[in-house]
Amino acid sequence: MSYDIFQPVHEDFRKNLRQFVENELFPHVEEWEEAEEFPREVYKTLGELGFLGMSYPEEYGGDDDRLAEAVFHEEVTRCGSAGVASGIGAHIGIAMPQINRFGTPEQKEKYLVPGIRGETIGALGVTEPEAGSDVAGIKSYAVRDGSDWIINGSKTFITNGVRCDWVVALIKTDREKGYSGISQFIIDRGTPGFETSRKLKKLGWKASDTGELAFSDVRVPADALLGSEGSGFFQTMANFVWERLIMSLGAVEGAKLLFELALQYAKERHAFGKPIGKFQAISHMLADMITEIELGRSFTYDVLKMYIEGKEPMKEVAMAKLYTQSMACRVADRALQIYGGYGYMEEYPIARAWRDMRLGPIGGGTDEIMKEIIARSYGL
Repeated sequence: MSYDIFQPVHEDFRKNLRQFVENELFPHVEEWEEAEEFPREVYKTLGELGFLGMSYPEEYGGDDDRLAEAVFHEEVTRCGSAGVASGIGAHIGIAMPQINRFGTPEQKEKYLVPGIRGETIGALGVTEPEAGSDVAGIKSYAVRDGSDWIINGSKTFITNGVRCDWVVALIKTDREKGYSGISQFIIDRGTPGFETSRKLKKLGWKASDTGELAFSDVRVPADALLGSEGSGFFQTMANFVWERLIMSLGAVEGAKLLFELALQYAKERHAFGKPIGKFQAISHMLADMITEIELGRSFTYDVLKMYIEGKEPMKEVAMAKLYTQSMACRVADRALQIYGGYGYMEEYPIARAWRDMRLGPIGGGTDEIMKEIIARSYGL
């Protein structure tokens, strides 16, 4: 099946990137999953190859090509570890876009340039112990002290939260207001009072570092404010379209990889004198898998095209995320079933994928929130 959204240069890039992922990332995934962290050098290598700045302005070291970054988020998923893909994705697709879109030239020079080179790692801090989907319910707050701000509070479930060099944190600057009382601050690692209080152990995404962040009387200068005061909530929401697109692209390609593995296994594994793929129960399962995958890809590419054209397809991207994440979970479950007992063993990648896929309907906005967005777009 062919799609006209990508140009020949993007397909050439895909071929080279897939080779890199297969040769340089995939062979180390088991080791990184065991260590529950992949090396910082991976960022540096990706930066040297130009893979971290594809959608960013050329003046800061990027290529100004959003479609190239879309290809990247698809292909990096094929390393076989959602933890590796999410750690990289959180840096270039979630944290840095906030600075690129709302930062001053000085902030962009300070954070984008080394971030694109892979010399520093960024994170986005939104979720708190008592506030996830209800962003207006965050408790972290900042008060003025002269020209500085003093920040107190905490964040949790933060991808790259253990080793990030800086975090874009959503903080209340007016506790009497709701959404309009929230701002964003860039907080550097090493700032007194800012620490990672705990590294979290997870069901999946094990190779990514996920942490709880604590802010105790953290003093930051006025130029740590990202964008204008009180606009933080709206700034965060503005990037959710791209974040959810990233997740949709990754889910589709991750599901395609599982289909390929299950298809190969169904051809090689014999039972009752023939390949198990010759049994209708298995062949129809595979037919369902690839049909759902291609439906998800087609719709996600349509939404990607809308985004590239300058639209803000909030409803459509909610639909894409809602469908692709649950689809990927179904595909992973069927792949495990096809593998049978072997699929339940850690020596095969299916068990890890089954765990990894389950975060999709939660992260970046739960399925329930996606349904609310869709329903409200129709006046409900």
